[in-house]
Amino acid sequence: MTTPQDLDDRFRETLGALPEPERRCDPAQPVRPGAALTGRQLLALFDAQVTSRQLDLAGRWLRSFDEGFYTIGSAGHEANAAVAAALRPTDPALLHYRSGAFYCLRAAQAAGGFPGGGTPADGLPDRDADDGTATTALLAAGTATTGLHSDGATTGHFSDGAAAAGDLSEGAAAAGDGDDAAGPPPGADREAAVTDDPRATPVGVPDAPDGVAVPPPPAGPVTYRVGADGTAEPVPRHQPTPADPGPVPAVADPAPTATAPAPASTGPGHTGSAPTGPGHTGPEDGTPAGAAGRRTVAGTPSAPADRPVPTQAAGPDERPPGDRDEWEEAYAEAARDVLSGMVASARDPIAGGRHKVFGRADLAVVPTTSTIASHLPRAVGLGLAVERLRRIDTAGRRDDPAGPPRSPWPRDAIVVCSFGDASVNHASATAAFNTAGWYDHTGLRIPVLFVCEDNGLGISVRSPDGWVERALRSRPGVRYFTADGTDPVAAYAVAAEAAGWVRRHRRPAVLHLRTVRLLGHAGADAERAYRSTAEIAADEARDPVLATARLLVEAGVATGEELLARYDERGWQVRRTAEEVLDEPKLATPAEVVAPLSPRRPLRVATAVARAAERAAGPDAASRAEAFGGKPPELAGPLTLAQSINAALADGMLSHPQLAVFGEDVAAKGGVYGVTKGLRERFGAARVFDTLLDETSVLGLGLGAGLAGMLPVPEIQYLAYLHNAEDQLRGEAATMQFFSQGAFRNPMVVRVPGLAYQEGFGGHFHNDNSVAVLRDVPGLVVAVPARPDDAAPLLRTCLAAAVVDGTVSVFLEPIALYHTRDLYEPGDGEWMGPYAEPGAWAAGHAPIGRARVYGVGSAEDITIVTFGNGVRMSLRAASTLADEGIGSRVVDLRWLAPLPVADLIREASATGRVLVVDETRRSGGVGEGILATLVDAGYVGAARRVAAVDSFVPLGPAARQVLVSEDAITQGARTLLAR
Repeated sequence: MTTPQDLDDRFRETLGALPEPERRCDPAQPVRPGAALTGRQLLALFDAQVTSRQLDLAGRWLRSFDEGFYTIGSAGHEANAAVAAALRPTDPALLHYRSGAFYCLRAAQAAGGFPGGGTPADGLPDRDADDGTATTALLAAGTATTGLHSDGATTGHFSDGAAAAGDLSEGAAAAGDGDDAAGPPPGADREAAVTDDPRATPVGVPDAPDGVAVPPPPAGPVTYRVGADGTAEPVPRHQPTPADPGPVPAVADPAPTATAPAPASTGPGHTGSAPTGPGHTGPEDGTPAGAAGRRTVAGTPSAPADRPVPTQAAGPDERPPGDRDEWEEAYAEAARDVLSGMVASARDPIAGGRHKVFGRADLAVVPTTSTIASHLPRAVGLGLAVERLRRIDTAGRRDDPAGPPRSPWPRDAIVVCSFGDASVNHASATAAFNTAGWYDHTGLRIPVLFVCEDNGLGISVRSPDGWVERALRSRPGVRYFTADGTDPVAAYAVAAEAAGWVRRHRRPAVLHLRTVRLLGHAGADAERAYRSTAEIAADEARDPVLATARLLVEAGVATGEELLARYDERGWQVRRTAEEVLDEPKLATPAEVVAPLSPRRPLRVATAVARAAERAAGPDAASRAEAFGGKPPELAGPLTLAQSINAALADGMLSHPQLAVFGEDVAAKGGVYGVTKGLRERFGAARVFDTLLDETSVLGLGLGAGLAGMLPVPEIQYLAYLHNAEDQLRGEAATMQFFSQGAFRNPMVVRVPGLAYQEGFGGHFHNDNSVAVLRDVPGLVVAVPARPDDAAPLLRTCLAAAVVDGTVSVFLEPIALYHTRDLYEPGDGEWMGPYAEPGAWAAGHAPIGRARVYGVGSAEDITIVTFGNGVRMSLRAASTLADEGIGSRVVDLRWLAPLPVADLIREASATGRVLVVDETRRSGGVGEGILATLVDAGYVGAARRVAAVDSFVPLGPAARQVLVSEDAITQGARTLLAR
């Protein structure tokens, strides 16, 4: 395999052998005739690539003496720096783990350190130009090997034609969409549209989102600010900007106690007072908790004697500030970020030592986990949310503090999401591409640029020749672009064209970027076990950093010796920083590790509920009465569980303008069980809408919407269907705050009808009684309302916790209790309950982790602990026991995660006898957690469990053989009392 030393030696040897340029050229000029990149820009791009390469070498060095914990590097993928350069620093980016060069260049962009002068995303003509001049210009700029395919199609060929214009309300075309409106209506013959008129935009049309012209950027270094119209606009780096510029618009904390953010700085390493990420909940200085003080490192410590020193050149003499490139400081800061992540430093500015991820709020880089392709559904959801919020902004409601939510990003932002070629085959990627194409087909806009970095390998498994291109080209509704990563000018131009197309048309596209993989998959990967020497050598010959170096020399921008000096200088700086971060503190206690996992601020949550009640009873009373047709639910008499949830959802949508309800059949049909009936009619199709039938995509839409500042309430139609998509909760939703220290968050309340006991309609898919996978996810809140008068308070708490703390909750609704009216006798109506008027919401607040207790008889003999359907069965059993002179306390847990431990211990100790009634399975069921909690707390009384059999729930009467029954509860109590 290629060792770090081999790679370093070969790089030096190649640079040293490069011939002297025939002539020196002005670095302000294009590196090739007609190219969009200037020599100065290419030099900055080279330095980003070199920084990333040196970080890979440093990662292997740190690992060699057990001080580094992450060796998956970016070597061979440094072409993604060209992709970053073609985007704006205000475009949210979800990056895979080979994105070192992208991250470095994005840092320079955000700091205003990347040279300006004709960003292709703002200035290149559209390749769809009628006269072909755009394609000719790209070929002249050096894209001949990537601009055309053997079939004559351009790299921007759109395999299914142009989709119809549309917005978020039933696919209707939006006014003012300009050239976006071109194309056949949904369902029309799209291939015919391509044949008849394959070119969507005439030459000379400005790169304009929805007809708003985007001026070319000014000459020289630029930074970006958000203009008065909500779009991102470039400004000269050294020109004073109006107040509150910021590379990314600051977002106010949605908590009730939030204060207006201060202006954000555009400098690297900024530690001012402005939060710059969506849902930021870090310290007041805008820095994630673990990053405090990290940027004030002094001196250059030498490596300890027991640590091997990498063979880098000695450090250069310090140069005067005027001799430094404007991007150097940003690259140095980005390198420190990455190195801190590698050594699991508590001062890592994004994850704080919990994982090595690429992410920073002020760079609009959203951290992603290592789960393959799991971030793609979120990217689609984020694109849909960005576009929805953009249309609200376009409607002129940006400055209304009481109006709909604002996007954390400029309204012309696009979402970029990168992944590897092997990920194309993953179910999550398939779901994301399908959802993007499905919505595009219906006329809805999703401005997402997928970037597939194709090195041909998934660890050791090869992607079959041509498979990735065929798979990506065949995605309906997703436009295809391709570029060779070993040609930085071509990669830059095509990436800019792709980004410009997505920005202008607000539609999805994929950039197929061909790369190589150097240094294996990770540090322990022995490539020679599955790759030949010739194959490895062929990849090394296509080293993208060497390709950039050759182009710089050919263009007369630099000599090989000068580039080698830059390489050595960057290596020395990275090594020095690597030595410095070794001495940074690590997370030292369990409390430090879990601090950002799921913040709990119960007083703020209670305050949020109280304030919502005040608004509902006060200034919003008239609109509330109108929404309920003049008859609010508190005047409607006793409600069923389904009716109570429906009313609480309506009140939630009135209290939270950013709330959206969506899922399969929730809109027109009103839900399979009528729980969302009437909501679309009251609140519109933009806030209550049906999705395609794919649970991964439903949750992905929620993840993206939450990240964009909305309050998503997706529905998974049945509990059993959640298992199709559970990683979207575990790997994505629950980890966002953990891996970003709260700088990013995705608040969400997932409604899930479930559990068993449905009469006349069953089978294990509609009567699933397993919740183990939910209780196993750290930080995830699981609520189970049993009584109608509990449903609304629990839902209000989940919504308030989402807004205040970014909490992700699962609201598990017992289907069998939806329409139940009676408790003891037919017609008694005792299971129904009143809906509290707003003035009583605060008093009836149900805090997370607090149970509800019912006393039956003397309530002194036995404690029955249960939840969901078990509450009704246990109350009926307790009534039977009371007739026998046995007093019971029935404890409705209400919260399965976290369990109401204090209430549980108190009620168990009150009688000394505990019967756990668990409608989930005996193995892995909730009862196991309850009994373990009692043991851990030192409970010494008697305990017994009644639980369902370890079986799927069968159809019809056979279900009674495996589920808990009232008789089993009564008999269990008698057995316990007889001990």
